[in-house]
Amino acid sequence: MFADRTKWNLESNRLSAALVKHRAEGKRVIDLTISNPTECGFEYDCTAILDALKNISALRYEPDARGLEMARRAVSGYYAERDDEIAPNDMFLTTGTSEGYSFVFRLLCNPGDEVLVPTPSYPLLDFLAEIQDVKLVRYPLVYDHGWQIDFHALEGAITSRTRALVVIHPNNPTGHFTKRAEIVRLNEMCVRREIALIADEVFLDFALGQERPVSFAANAAALTFTMSGLSKISGLPQMKLAWLIVSGPESLKTQAIARLEVIADTYLSMNAPVQLAAPVLMDQRREFQRQLMGRVWKNLSELDRQLAAQKTCARMEIEGGWYAVLRVPATRSDEDLAIELLNARGVFVHPGHFYDFASDGHLVVSLIAAAQEFAEGMNLLLRAF
Repeated sequence: MFADRTKWNLESNRLSAALVKHRAEGKRVIDLTISNPTECGFEYDCTAILDALKNISALRYEPDARGLEMARRAVSGYYAERDDEIAPNDMFLTTGTSEGYSFVFRLLCNPGDEVLVPTPSYPLLDFLAEIQDVKLVRYPLVYDHGWQIDFHALEGAITSRTRALVVIHPNNPTGHFTKRAEIVRLNEMCVRREIALIADEVFLDFALGQERPVSFAANAAALTFTMSGLSKISGLPQMKLAWLIVSGPESLKTQAIARLEVIADTYLSMNAPVQLAAPVLMDQRREFQRQLMGRVWKNLSELDRQLAAQKTCARMEIEGGWYAVLRVPATRSDEDLAIELLNARGVFVHPGHFYDFASDGHLVVSLIAAAQEFAEGMNLLLRAF
């Protein structure tokens, strides 16, 4: 009675079941996986945000497949501050990057076609691809004094059914940016093999280095689809405002935009109040990012302080984003270790296999948890080794 694409295993994994049991017993949990910024104690300009949603123009319906022009111009202004000139007509507003992915998968792929994705990376892409009847093929990121793309393996993963290549910039959870030299190689590869680039840049603003990373939004060599949104850059996931930017050779870009307009017009998913509030909601990023980066730096400093006091665990290099990857003794599976940390110490972390790390011995922690709770949680975690 149901489609094969929805034949998922809907049972809870062992770690999720252990967390439910732990909380049901009334035990305290120090959550070092927290990723929802609205639950992390950051201060928002409530008056400005709520007033922006009261625009009387929202009572009038003005459907636009790309999204309201004034909202798209607000996004263009964001890129202009990064010295990237993005025309509003090269952009589509979506309710989230997940919808952006679905638009691009529908545009590029027939059922069974392939899209290359990095590993380690966030597991949401698997569900997005399955729903669109797209097959994901992994290409590895390797760690050697920092993360980098394994181009030999990437080339070997391309087949006649490959339609696109995804880069997460910076990656979640490894926190590494695609380097300029890698972008050149990716462009050359995509042009030569006639495949598109898909760049997920939701964490782009959260760089930890001095140099501001380049965006793919103005990439002109290969057909490129760049995604971001308010969920991360303004800490407003509930507002459901994201965007998809098309760039590349003019002939391919023109065709892609024309076809995307039909796809977007079929759904017209964006709501008027949020679009009309876009300039104000975009502007919230300045204060939000100041607070969040202060939290990240504080927690990262505390993590390094605690790691320096012991010799068993270490963290991997991180260039941006909200997460840190810990290297720990691989004495058991990462899942078994995470369950033991929860049951014995009340600390909840993500095991590396959740992100497709190739081997055990990796735990992933969030750097946006409240500072005192983060310090306490890390102390309990490291004392387990």
